[in-house]
Amino acid sequence: MPARSQPRLRVAVDTGGTFTDCVWMERGRVRMLKVFSTPADPSRAIMEAVERIGHDGPVLLLHGTTVGTNTLLERKGARVAFVTTAGFEDSIEIGRQARPKLYDFFFERVPPLVASELRFGVAERTSPEGKSLKKPDPAELKRLAAALSRAQPESIAISFLFSFANPDNERAVAKALGPLGVPLSLSHLILPEFREYERASTVVVNAYLQPVVERYLRQLESAIDRRAGKGSQVFVMQSSGGITSLNSAAREPVRTVLSGPAGGVVGASVVAKRSGFERIIGFDMGGTSTDVVLVDGVPRAGSEGEVAGLPVRVPMLDIHTVGAGGGSLARFDAAGALRVGPESAGADPGPICYGRGEQPTVTDANLILGRIQPERFLGGEFHLDLPRTRKIVSGWLKKSQSSMTIEEFAAGVIRVVNATMEKAIRVVSIERGYDPRDFALVAFGGAGGLHACELASGLGIRRVLVPAMPGALSALGILVSDVVKDYSRTVVWRTGETGWQARAQREFVRMRKDAQRDFRRERWAGKIEFDETADLRYRGQGFELNVHFGRNVLRDFHSEHKRRYGYSHEQREAEVVTARLHARLAAPKLQWSPAETAVRSKNERAPVWVAGKSQTVAVIDRASLTPKWRLRGPAVITEYSATTWVPPRAGFYLDSAANLIVEL
Repeated sequence: MPARSQPRLRVAVDTGGTFTDCVWMERGRVRMLKVFSTPADPSRAIMEAVERIGHDGPVLLLHGTTVGTNTLLERKGARVAFVTTAGFEDSIEIGRQARPKLYDFFFERVPPLVASELRFGVAERTSPEGKSLKKPDPAELKRLAAALSRAQPESIAISFLFSFANPDNERAVAKALGPLGVPLSLSHLILPEFREYERASTVVVNAYLQPVVERYLRQLESAIDRRAGKGSQVFVMQSSGGITSLNSAAREPVRTVLSGPAGGVVGASVVAKRSGFERIIGFDMGGTSTDVVLVDGVPRAGSEGEVAGLPVRVPMLDIHTVGAGGGSLARFDAAGALRVGPESAGADPGPICYGRGEQPTVTDANLILGRIQPERFLGGEFHLDLPRTRKIVSGWLKKSQSSMTIEEFAAGVIRVVNATMEKAIRVVSIERGYDPRDFALVAFGGAGGLHACELASGLGIRRVLVPAMPGALSALGILVSDVVKDYSRTVVWRTGETGWQARAQREFVRMRKDAQRDFRRERWAGKIEFDETADLRYRGQGFELNVHFGRNVLRDFHSEHKRRYGYSHEQREAEVVTARLHARLAAPKLQWSPAETAVRSKNERAPVWVAGKSQTVAVIDRASLTPKWRLRGPAVITEYSATTWVPPRAGFYLDSAANLIVEL
């Protein structure tokens, strides 16, 4: 944490579509609180949580935010102007000429974030080697500034050809546009890498988000100051799995678009290691979506992704998201087939059982089947309305002219949504060259435990881990995350030439100095750890693989290529395309254990729909389990933040780390 004043209470907050989760340390134990999200203004739910925690004094708020993601999805960002090399103004619309759905004649491409009248070209040119071929004309820059002043953009994105090799022309334009008083996003600062379309798209996304995210973060900072005192601070989770300062997040919000899910990856890895699992598949099922990720040892960030149909090339964990959550809406399509999601009931109106919704959701289906007990939701603080749910769903089925019983419909909803999530797990495992049977499935999120065992069974996974406080694991991951900064630069060195290793070392030394400068500027104290990697490819290939940069970098590249694609060419010349540095400042080590929870409900038995018929099964309060007990399903295990469904014949027990292990 920073060398300046240490806030007395660390609170991690993860804002979700339905709930806002808070986790904090109190006398060596992790405490948890869930409040309903306030999508119109997420800071309201956060301040409500801070009030309910009741801490007297300043706080250090570590925030996983969905503001950037939602702004992109809802297209509610800033009015952006795009300045680029003359002749390339429409590159952000032309893209790669790829059709995501090759045979869909009615497919509509995602429109660019910048309207055509707000795209401006500058007569400048830099060579791929970094030689300045044409500098911007001062008179043209004056005309550009005047045109932008008339256009009145809220933010400006600047991305010139090959500016990663020589940024002088971008700097000159930024200096000329500075007097406009508009936030500027420069590609050589945000993404000094090749592939012009992806770089321009990333910079435009940053500019599109910057005014919105900065306004939100400043508002949250002021609210925390008013509530908890001037010693309070706000830090933000990044998509790469580490936190950063509020100022850094406000300047480069594109690095926070997967903020919340990244916390879940870190949390899943940390709790799984406490139970001895190094290789895991994280399965985070929340109210509106499901995030899955594969972790082989430690979470690793990739260098590219896509958010809301737009390419974003910043370090982000390889998280695959599908529109399947507890609030996903069920419907019959025109052919009479049952569909689930991606539309969601969200927090308002929510599922039918919350008291306001009118359309059946996955949560309603689990309630009808008995997998969710209406009196034990959120530890009994919030009662679900089963009679209302059955009445409305029955009427909905009649209106849909369906012959299914209400239980058959609910079971069908579960099968359909499970198929969607199983496909997502295959994407991060089988399609990446991994066998899911070699991994444990870590289920979290409010709905993860309800579906995990059936998903694991379908994929041949033998062990499911449901961590303590599964509904707030993303917040826990944010609480224990390190401070992280990432640096990169496209270089393109042929490994057949002499001296490329020395050039690489000089580049990494330069990036280390940049990292140390940035950490000092933000007044972080402590030892910085560095991880040097590089993107390599065989000459003639169009895409790269990222491997650790060390003495055996070429051997590691050949090995990774064979694992990923099934073959390698050891005799073929490779080239280093991009050098990357991951700088990390470890968070304070927390010796923690879950908070002791009094048993809220006695263990009992209740009817649950199992394999096409009603069956009386055990309903167990998780707080009553001890590591000595080894039990068998079927069983419903309830707790404050989630419910776990254990199918027939599956064994389950609580281990010494307080994690629930289910063996299939």
